[in-house]
Amino acid sequence: MSDQDLGFGSDDYEIAVYIANRPPVYEYQQLAQLTALTTGEIAYIGQHCGNGWRKVFNVYAKLLYALDKQQFHFASLAPTWQKYRDDFLLQAYSKTSLLFSAPVLKPIKHSVNLNVVHIIMGRTYAKSLLSTGALDNELIWLNNEFAINRSQRVIVCPYFDYRQLSNVKIEWLAELIKELS
Repeated sequence: MSDQDLGFGSDDYEIAVYIANRPPVYEYQQLAQLTALTTGEIAYIGQHCGNGWRKVFNVYAKLLYALDKQQFHFASLAPTWQKYRDDFLLQAYSKTSLLFSAPVLKPIKHSVNLNVVHIIMGRTYAKSLLSTGALDNELIWLNNEFAINRSQRVIVCPYFDYRQLSNVKIEWLAELIKELS
């Protein structure tokens, strides 16, 4: 975690997902730090912010469940990805984050884990980060939707939506993450 992290999740994250927007609910618009969600909060956001946010959380949980079980423990915590989403995703000690701030990829003195996998959600967001200098130009585009920077452990993937990041693409993203770990 860096001092600049802004979003949901635990400060000891192994997986950091970056999103360009935040839920349009007052308390989340005012968020000024990384904050762990509580049980029921994902359902609350889904109810108040619509299907798009439900999809983001669902796809995130499905991705964690698709990761290599030898490298990542997420799937061992709950019998289904749905149960994982509801009981663990973005909560304290979950080792996951959903960040509204730009990635900080340089090692930081007090950083807990230098082996974080950084996932930037969406080509458009990645390009805006490139244009502002928040992300360097060392991305290798694997196709029109996926890019990777192995040295900084960054992956750009489609937005977390069923149509954009289908189950087949989730599996491919999980394989790219395995390559980094």
